[in-house]
Amino acid sequence: MNTSQLPLIVSENALGRYQQTVSVGRHQLTADEPVAAGGDDAGLSPFDLLLAGLGACTSMTLRMYAERKGLDLTRISVALRHEKIDVEGQGQIDHIERIITLDGALSLEQRQRLLEIANKCPVYRTLHSDIQIDSRIAG
Repeated sequence: MNTSQLPLIVSENALGRYQQTVSVGRHQLTADEPVAAGGDDAGLSPFDLLLAGLGACTSMTLRMYAERKGLDLTRISVALRHEKIDVEGQGQIDHIERIITLDGALSLEQRQRLLEIANKCPVYRTLHSDIQIDSRIAG
C-alpha cells in the first residue's frame, strides 16, 4: 500500500456550519460534525474518518494476506469504536476498539495469524508509532 501522490484536500463547502468536502483525485466525500456537536450530521465526523482509514487498511491487509496464502477467507468485517477513557496517572487517553469478523473455513491458528497480520497494517502501525506532523500556513 503506497501513500497517494495526490494531495488530499479538505475545504469548507458552505453547505453547513462545519461541513467539509474531502477530495483526493476523482474521489470526494463529505465530513461534518454530529448534531450534538453543532453540525448537521451530513457526513462522517473526523474521528469516523480516522476509524474508517484503520478499518479499511485492516480489511485490505487481511485480504492481501489471505489471497497470497490461499486461505478460505470469504468475508472480512471490521467494527470500530473510539472513546476517551480515564487511566489512573495518565488522565484521559484515546481508546479504539477494533473487532474483526472473519468468515470462512479458517482454523484457530489461521485466525490467530490473521489477527497478527491485522496489527501489521500500515495505518495501525502509524497510529502506534511516534508521528511527526508538520503544519504551516500557505502563502
